[in-house]
Amino acid sequence: MAGSNMEIVFLNGEFCKASEAKVSAFDRGFVFGDGIYEVVPVINSRLVDREDFWLRFERSLKEIELKLPYNKEKFEEILYEIITKNNLKEGGVYMQITRGAAPRDFYFIENLTPSVFVFCYEAEILSNPLATTGIEVASVDDIRWKRRDIKSISLLAQCYAKNEAHKKGAHEGFMVEDGFVTEGCSSSAFIIKDGVLITKPLSNEILPGIRRKRLLRLADQAGLKVEQRKFSMSEVYEADEVFISAATLILLPVIKADGRAINGGKIGKFSMALRELYVQEFLKEALK
Repeated sequence: MAGSNMEIVFLNGEFCKASEAKVSAFDRGFVFGDGIYEVVPVINSRLVDREDFWLRFERSLKEIELKLPYNKEKFEEILYEIITKNNLKEGGVYMQITRGAAPRDFYFIENLTPSVFVFCYEAEILSNPLATTGIEVASVDDIRWKRRDIKSISLLAQCYAKNEAHKKGAHEGFMVEDGFVTEGCSSSAFIIKDGVLITKPLSNEILPGIRRKRLLRLADQAGLKVEQRKFSMSEVYEADEVFISAATLILLPVIKADGRAINGGKIGKFSMALRELYVQEFLKEALK
């Protein structure tokens, strides 16, 4: 759902054209998927929700014993320079750190020089057309590892699941494990029933979504109660409203799941209200 990548990237201390960026063939990110990434939304050329993203980034790095070779202030300077060099107004900044190049071995090799890669891309965040049309989701098996709370660059299982959903004509997949929805392939999953916003509680089974965190806080303003619990696809089919959230999507309503219409195939009032509340918070932060 992202737009095109922009020309200037940052790699290991240097800004260069994307076509000129090169990493070692023995980089552990390339060989093992040994690394962490984050995506931070950009509105009005400003990073938004950056504090929450930074905390999650730091936590993921700590969990796999990886250290970013920049402090917070310096790294934020790099992110803003990427935005400036590419004249990005609205979209996302992708940042990735891998353990670095080393002889191929499974254990975490110490004293390597991490590889740091940053690029940005354009995306319609505030006026995403899918926010007014709604999307379709399809249920897919959740075949991922047991540390989904870590934002690992190893995303083959999510790619596989999203491709299966795409084959079914859906925009996104709802991953199902032991009969319950965990999350979307690249999003957090929510249902609304009888004025209650329902989503799976945080654990190592799901990513702690930044949008998820703020949407739960905004629920009261939208007139919703909150219940954090497991839910099944049967509950998705019978829900009053369903939506997903992700970094540069904010909130997208789901109008069909496994071919079954949600709310008669119409976007619900709570989904619209929550998205508008979030957009207003984004605008306030971007215009400071």
